[in-house]
Amino acid sequence: MVRDETYLVLGGGGMIGKQVVRQISKYLAPRRVIVASLFEAEVQEAILELEEEFPEVEYIPFWGDVFTRTKWNRDDNRLARHQLLDDAASRAALYDDLFGDIYKAYERSQLVQLILDYQPDVVVDGINTATAISYQDVYTSSAQVTQHFSALRRDIEQGADPSQTRADMEATQRALDLLLLSQSVPQLIRHIFFVQRALTDVGARLYLKIGTTGTGGMGLNIPYTHSEDRPSATLMTKNAVAFAHTGLMFLMARTQGGPVVKELKPGAMVGYADIATTAIRDRGGHGGYDRVVHRHETHQQPLSGTLVRRQAEAGYARQGELQLVVADTGENGVFARGEFEAITHLRQMEFMTPEDIARQVRLEIGGWNTGYDVIAAIDSSVMNPTYRAGTLRHVALEELAQLESQMKTPSVAIGQLGPPELGKLLWEAHLLSLICDTLEAVLVPTAEQLAAQLMDLVDDDAELRMTITATGLPILTPAGDALIRGPFIRIPEAPGVNEFEVTRAGIEQWAAKGWVDLRPQNMAEWQSRFRTICHEQQRRRGRGSASLTRETYLESHIAPGAVVAWIFNNERGADGQYKYGFRIK
Repeated sequence: MVRDETYLVLGGGGMIGKQVVRQISKYLAPRRVIVASLFEAEVQEAILELEEEFPEVEYIPFWGDVFTRTKWNRDDNRLARHQLLDDAASRAALYDDLFGDIYKAYERSQLVQLILDYQPDVVVDGINTATAISYQDVYTSSAQVTQHFSALRRDIEQGADPSQTRADMEATQRALDLLLLSQSVPQLIRHIFFVQRALTDVGARLYLKIGTTGTGGMGLNIPYTHSEDRPSATLMTKNAVAFAHTGLMFLMARTQGGPVVKELKPGAMVGYADIATTAIRDRGGHGGYDRVVHRHETHQQPLSGTLVRRQAEAGYARQGELQLVVADTGENGVFARGEFEAITHLRQMEFMTPEDIARQVRLEIGGWNTGYDVIAAIDSSVMNPTYRAGTLRHVALEELAQLESQMKTPSVAIGQLGPPELGKLLWEAHLLSLICDTLEAVLVPTAEQLAAQLMDLVDDDAELRMTITATGLPILTPAGDALIRGPFIRIPEAPGVNEFEVTRAGIEQWAAKGWVDLRPQNMAEWQSRFRTICHEQQRRRGRGSASLTRETYLESHIAPGAVVAWIFNNERGADGQYKYGFRIK
């Protein structure tokens, strides 16, 4: 068992998270545990309790919203999400974090900063991400946008007072902002990108997610929701987000350089944290945040005319807070005795305890296979490459080559398969194959001579030149001062932008991204690649089946697809990380 590690437990002050921290503290001899949750009170309460039980463990508190920016979680500037949504400038910043430059958003992220600051070996994520995202409620936001646009249209058509039109325009803008910011999939994708990159940057060993089925193991006919009517679109969205999250973590688990990724999915109601008498709160309902529910005097209303769902409280005298005996089930809320009795009944949702989950978490962290890891289950169930397909690959390549020779036009890259880097590398490898059939032949001339020969080839062969540029890949001349292009180029690219200022830095970035680069410096890079390939081929001799590895290039000639696959499999950046990607399972 690995000991003396740093643990980050997200949601560590919650019902399940606190039990996870307790199991880690008791059995895994941690160096320190960062207990992170949304609210200060639950973090401090959890640590006070844990320190008394495990005085030898160092606990570090963190409270705040890890889904927002670091600057919004400082003691002098703590802003909850509903406060951010109430401010136009903050909504614009949230929009930028969700739809703007992903690398800049990464640098601003509180979750990323938390990981970079403490460099955990293990992260246990007990946040119910699916609920947090899905219950931002895109359905209500969509209806509100429609209503506000209708009001704005009436203002314009009827020539309403300018101040009224301006007010309706601002209300429409706010509603549209909320709709865009409540989109589930963009939020989830960014979250996974941040987690993967940050954990890779710090060299974390394990990321273990305590996920959800979304319906406590029940089906589409589930008779329970988070207080809304059924069938509940938001509850089904929770389920969809939960399994989309699993799918993205499956990709995390197949990404080189990252941590081991596991997910446990409780398939029942989880409870309970406490049984007590408490004031009932309307959780996230009216107004978007908690408020105490009160008893009010009642009025009798005739069933005619209009029925208003939520009236102003001023017309109903308060008669004190609604206090009941409840079972506190953490994230799921508090249930009265009748509700708890129904949901936990045989063949209903039934239930499991936080301790049951925490124990399995501890076993997975310690290296025991519990059989409950969802990622491992998917891994063992997906269909993998087949021997038959491997045999047919050779047949398909031969048929492609035969038809290509009849066409007299090289079939190298169209641009529909991957990012522009793929087409760029394939065409550059093809051009090299036209003047130097073998790998060794590329190493004979100087980089300047290679660049000049390729430029002569492009100048002399109009069919070749137009085929390359027709795919949206321009050709950068050896001097680097001109571009051979058609009416459309793929790079540079930015949403809604058609014109770009040419700068030296821009040229370098665009050439690496999606230009066929004939400059000597790029030829020198190709020579370096081929030199490495030739060295690896020499090392293969006498090694038998052990010679076939990811570093192996099997061909004696320049086969563009095989060459680019070798680059994707092996090439690293200046930071030592792989530049592209490859299959690890």
